[in-house]
Amino acid sequence: MKSKALCKGSNDTVIIVTAGSVVLALAFGVRAVFGGVIQPLSDDLFAGRIQIFSLSIAIQNLVWGLAQPGFGIIADKFGDRRALWLGFFLYVVGMVVCVTGTSPLAQHLGAGVLVGMGISGTAFGTVLAVVGRAAPLEKRGFYLGVTSAMGSVGQALLPLIVSWLIASFDWRITLLIVTSMLVPMAFCIPFLRADHKKITEDAPVYLQQTIRQAFGHSSFLMLSAGFFVCGFHLAFITAHLPNYVQNFCTGTQLSPEELRALGLRALALAGFANIFGTLLASRLGGIFPKPYVLAMIYVLRAIIILGFVSLPVTPTSVMIFGFLMGGLWLSTVPLTSALVLVMFGPRVMGTLFGFVFLSHQLGGFVGVWLGGIWFDRFDSYDAVWFLAIVLGLLSALLHLLVRERSALAAA
Repeated sequence: MKSKALCKGSNDTVIIVTAGSVVLALAFGVRAVFGGVIQPLSDDLFAGRIQIFSLSIAIQNLVWGLAQPGFGIIADKFGDRRALWLGFFLYVVGMVVCVTGTSPLAQHLGAGVLVGMGISGTAFGTVLAVVGRAAPLEKRGFYLGVTSAMGSVGQALLPLIVSWLIASFDWRITLLIVTSMLVPMAFCIPFLRADHKKITEDAPVYLQQTIRQAFGHSSFLMLSAGFFVCGFHLAFITAHLPNYVQNFCTGTQLSPEELRALGLRALALAGFANIFGTLLASRLGGIFPKPYVLAMIYVLRAIIILGFVSLPVTPTSVMIFGFLMGGLWLSTVPLTSALVLVMFGPRVMGTLFGFVFLSHQLGGFVGVWLGGIWFDRFDSYDAVWFLAIVLGLLSALLHLLVRERSALAAA
């Protein structure tokens, strides 16, 4: 009987991981396509000024982060699936508003606020909290890594699909087709359920008390500050790499549209490489201290960005950059979420990871908006690339100071 119960528990976890991977793949895949339409949308609506829609994407990143603690609280107090359904509904509505909107306010509301809230309810904070609660203690890190890695499939496929669609359709039809790809998410949400009562702790954990303790814990604060840099890197590159390639790629006879598609394919390659990079990082995090692995990831990011912007931008260098950065793309997430679990346990994982992820999205807001402002004013991204390098090195230093131990036990 005991072996049957263990088998059933393992099967349930596999189902949750599979459903969570699909939800993450769609949530991240759809948001990764905005960089491919930023120029045609801006040409159509805003006389070619990319700063306006860059602000919409920046708002999306900011709202995603601001709403994450709220969705974490909904999941922790009222059930994971309620948070997921709310996120799904807001995501679809936001995409429709983006497609039909013609003013800056409409884009800020649709692509910005509503899509940002939709991602918040369907992405890491909610899904990984379910997986963390469902997985057995000895395999939590592994299952978190697998879910994060498989969630990258969407980022590999959706930009690639959009690079083909945008060549045949205008940006509105392209985004309508992309919006329809969110539908499978609705079939996966019912399977994302983990019983809070099955979690056993040495002592009961109270939400307000744990939040206060977290914000008084130096390692938690440094982990959050380091995650700011991850958001800066990922959001800036996702939003602006296609435009960067379109304007600065040399040694080719490709048209601007083909160059933009090249940038999207580099993002797709990043999503593909991220599958293996995330699994490797999760494995290394089980062998070496997780803060040290995170520090190594940020140092490598800084080195790769430095090499990319120091050499001439060619189709070959763009694809190499996409592959190398992809290996380090979301590899920070299972390590960061696992450190939150080590520090405070799974009971309020959704809420605390929500606060950590808020820092990540603040970094994303700064990266996307600063990139748009700088390009419109100086026709260059050089200063933003340099800032990304400096922030990567600072984040590495912060993670070297993080201690991988339970804050609850210490208290």
